[in-house]
Order: sequence, then C-alpha cells, then structure tokens
Amino acid sequence: MRAARLISMVLLLQARGAMTAAELARELEVSPRTVHRDMLALAEAGVPVYAERGRGGGYRMLEGYRTRLTGLDRAEAEALFLSGVPAALRDMGLAQVAASARVKASAALAPGVRDAPMTAAQRFHLDAPGWFRRGETPEPLTDLSRAVWGDRVVRARYRGAPRTLQPHGLVLKAGVWYLVARLGERFLTFRVDRFTDVEVGEERFVRDPGFDLATFWSEHAERFARSLLTTRITLRLTPAGMRLLPVVAEPAAVGDALESAGEPDGQGRVTVSLPVESLRVAYDQVLRFGAEAEVLEPAGLRATLAETASRMAALYGEPQR
Repeated sequence: MRAARLISMVLLLQARGAMTAAELARELEVSPRTVHRDMLALAEAGVPVYAERGRGGGYRMLEGYRTRLTGLDRAEAEALFLSGVPAALRDMGLAQVAASARVKASAALAPGVRDAPMTAAQRFHLDAPGWFRRGETPEPLTDLSRAVWGDRVVRARYRGAPRTLQPHGLVLKAGVWYLVARLGERFLTFRVDRFTDVEVGEERFVRDPGFDLATFWSEHAERFARSLLTTRITLRLTPAGMRLLPVVAEPAAVGDALESAGEPDGQGRVTVSLPVESLRVAYDQVLRFGAEAEVLEPAGLRATLAETASRMAALYGEPQR
C-alpha cells in the first residue's frame, strides 16, 4: 500500500508541478504527517523532491525530472474506463485502482492538457441511482465483480436454489445491480441482492466472443418492459392528451398506442388502445391526464374514475374553511 502511495506522490508532483502537504494529504487520503514522512523516504530513495517554503510553496520535483512509472497495469486500465461512475467503482471495490489509474494517465498527458480530467469532472457527473432510493451495496457484489473481471466460474444460491454460473457482466440500473451470466446455453439476468453463499472458484471459463453486454441488456430491458404490459385500456385523448401520452405512459407502450390511433373526431379527439401493467397502474396513469383523457374501456375502470371525479368535484365545490 505504501509503495503505491509513494508512486502516486511522484506522479502527482510530475503532473501538477507543485503541491502542498495538505493538498497531497487530501488527494491520497492520509495525514500531512504521513506526507512529510513519505517525502523523506522518496528523497532517501534518490527521487529529487524538495520543499519550498513561504507563500506559493510546497513540494516539488527537480525541473526536468521525469519518471517512467506511468504505465497502467491491466486492472488500472480496465478501471479507468469506469472512472465516470464513482459509485459503481466504490461498490465493486475498484475505487483505489481507478484513482491510481487516473493519476498515471494524468502524468502521461502533455502539460497543455493535464487539466482535461479535472475540467471534465467539473462539467459531467453520472448519478446512477434513482431518486428517493438509498444506495445500499449488495453484499455479494464484490465477489461477483471479481468473478466477472477474472472470468471465473461462480457457485451460489439464487433465491435458495443452487446455481453454477459463468458471469459475463454487471449492470447498474436505477440503483439496482444485476448480473448477466451464462447458465448452460442461455444468458440470464439475476438481481445481485438475491444471491447468497457466493463462491468464486479458481476455474476459468471461456467468454462467448459473440456476447455484447450493452446489446444484451438493451434487448432484455425492452422484452422485460413489454412483458409487464399485460392489459389494455381504450382512451379518447384530446390534442393536449396526445402530447401528454409520452410523459404519462410507459415508454414501451407509447409506440403501440400511437400505432392504434384512429382519425381525430370533430373535436380533435383521438381514440387509442394503450397497453398497461394492470388496471391499478392504469388508474394512476389516467389521473395524470386530468380532463385530457376519457376511458372508454374497460367499464370497471371508467366507473372507478367517474366515482373519483365525483368525489373530487364535491371536495373542491365546497367553500374552503
């Protein structure tokens, strides 16, 4: 650990020119006292570091000195491509590896563009979890991440059933982690938080060269979304309701609804057949349309909404107390 920190110090000074003990301590998550001790160790090892006192001072390296320690190892190179997703790196136990990779990459850049990583970080941040969700890291994630990176066979229990899997990839969707793994001849998706008794073996598997994680997940997500839309309702929408349709309805249902749309009537209203997950979900969706949508079928949903509308009219028809 200390050797990696000493290398990081050298690379930071090489990339930034000069840094105070406090700045180095914050960057490396150690105390200023540790920074001073490490600087003495570097000097004793022959690295030409020195301290400048006074305002604008700090630690520097002798001008013209360049280290060749900027080469990325495999783990650092892989983690570097995930650097825009800090929470995911932290969950998978790769935060330290990624930090080391960023320092090395920064040191290798030409002086005129060394501020590019900081410039990008100040302008773009990916916050993966959804709103109102506490981001809790599933306990099996670290082991499964190690198996994914190492192409190692995993034996575990999923919802109590034993499984032997070839883990090909991990996906973070709206704050929930999923594992995409090969089971026999099929690729399946598993929620990471439902695994127990995870054992990462020494046995390696050969990855399917035709497997593409992004393509698989996109197709899987679309199939899953469509599989939930098991019920249909018939709506008559005003022009304003048609504009609200992509906002209110599930994305997978909007295309079907638009394809089913008939010709506008004399008042510009259009009748559509909208796929929904359930009548309970449909009730909530139609309420969001307000007066811009009228349910034609099924009769039970229409009656429920009519009762709700009557109660709301009575509520708002009374003078405020």
